[in-house]
Amino acid sequence: MAIEVRDVSKSFGSTPVLKDVSVDITSGSLTALLGPSGGGKSTLLRVIAGLETPDAGTVTISGVDATRLSPQRRNVGFVFQHYAAFKHMSVFRNVAFGLEIRKRPKAEIRKRVDELLQLVHLEQFRDRYPAQLSGGQRQRMALARALAVEPEVLLLDEPFGALDAQVRKELRTWLRRLHDEVHVTTVFVTHDQEEAMDVSDSIVVLADGQVQQAGTPQQLYDEPASPFVMSFLGPVTRLDGRLVRPHDIDIATSPEPGTVEATVNRIVHLGFEVRVELQARSAAEDPEDVWVQVTRGTAEGLRLRTGDTVHLRAIPSALSLTV
Repeated sequence: MAIEVRDVSKSFGSTPVLKDVSVDITSGSLTALLGPSGGGKSTLLRVIAGLETPDAGTVTISGVDATRLSPQRRNVGFVFQHYAAFKHMSVFRNVAFGLEIRKRPKAEIRKRVDELLQLVHLEQFRDRYPAQLSGGQRQRMALARALAVEPEVLLLDEPFGALDAQVRKELRTWLRRLHDEVHVTTVFVTHDQEEAMDVSDSIVVLADGQVQQAGTPQQLYDEPASPFVMSFLGPVTRLDGRLVRPHDIDIATSPEPGTVEATVNRIVHLGFEVRVELQARSAAEDPEDVWVQVTRGTAEGLRLRTGDTVHLRAIPSALSLTV
C-alpha cells in the first residue's frame, strides 16, 4: 500500500516539529526514516499512523485520504521501542489479542497465531510470559502481534533501540528476511545509519523537521545532497577543507604533487581494518585532525609508526564536499 505525505506541518505549542514535509513511500517497500534525535522522525511516523493530527498537509494511504481517519480505520500495525507487552498474558495470547477483540473465530485465531509464531521463530515459547523472554524475543513477539491483524502498513518506532549491539544486528537481518516474506509496506524510525543502510530499500533523511534527502541507500551514500547528509550516512573526515570518506584517502611516505603533510598521532587496529589518526597541515588551512581507514596489509606495507610524517591525498575519483 503506497503512502503519500504532502506538505505536512506539525507543531507542539510554539515549537515546529515538522515543516512542509513531503514523502512518497512505495507499496511493499521497507523505508527508513533516519536522522538525529529531535529531527521529526517519530512525529512523522505517528502522523502516518493517525496517532498525531497534522496542523497542515495530507496523508494518503493506498489512494485514500487518511489525514483525519482514526488509527483503527487506517489498518496500520505499530511497534514501539519498548514492546508494550501484556505482562499477564502468554506469548500466544499477546499475539492473539488483536484478533480476539475483533471477535474472530477461535480456530482462525489459533491458525493465524501458530503461523506467525513459526514465522518469528517463537513457536516453542508460546506458553511463556514476556518476562521469561529475552529482549530480542520480546521484540519479535511485538512484531508478530502487529502482523496478526494483517495490516496494510507496518510502522516501527526505533524497534531495536533498547537492545544491545549484537542483538540489534541479528534482528535487523531477521527483519529484512521477514519483510521479504510478508511484503507489507513497512516504515521504521532509526538514528542508526548502519541499520538504515543495511535493512531498507529507501531512506528518508530528516533533520530540523525537514526532509534533507530521500532515495536508495546507494544514492544517498554516493550522491549526498549536502555535507550534513554525507556526514550522516557513512564515515567522513575532513582533509584540506573538504569532507572525504576516510577510505578514499591515500597515505604516502614521501611528498607528491597535491598531497598534504600530516603527522601520525595514533594507530588503532580493528581486525581487518586499521584506523590511522593524524594531524594534517596545509597551506590554506589551520592544522586539522584527519583519520584514514586502511587495510591491515596497507598499514603493514607503509610501516606506520606514531610520530611519522606522511603525506595525504584524496583519490581522484573520491566524493568530496566543501564544508
